[in-house]
Amino acid sequence: MGSFRNETGSLAFMVRKVWLNMRAAIGEELKAFGLSTSQYATLMMTAAHPGMSVADVAREVASTRQAANEMIGGLERDGLIERRPHPTDRRTHQIHLTDLGRTRLAEARVAVDRREAELEAAFTPEQRSAIRDWLDGVSAACR
Repeated sequence: MGSFRNETGSLAFMVRKVWLNMRAAIGEELKAFGLSTSQYATLMMTAAHPGMSVADVAREVASTRQAANEMIGGLERDGLIERRPHPTDRRTHQIHLTDLGRTRLAEARVAVDRREAELEAAFTPEQRSAIRDWLDGVSAACR
């Protein structure tokens, strides 16, 4: 089937289509590192915010807590993250990258950055900046 052009002007549909296409393109890059897009996002978030909880990760990757817990379990089995007890909440564990996790993330980030640059190559720096500003603005407006 050919490409479906969004004639209705639905921004939500257009953003969804872009997300799915980008997720597939980035996912192909991440296969070489044994990571899914959600796992990659989790490693990025954990690097930026050490000590996140499973609930924090679930919110950020838009999944259920159970699904996030299973994904984190896989990252833990692969030696990329570790759970540590929360200092004040016995029911919560904090998630931290291991040395292997930091290395894997750094290697994958090079490939992802290269692929994203290829996807953005047809746009000027001004257009890229405007697109990022628009995406940030719409995301903030949705909260």
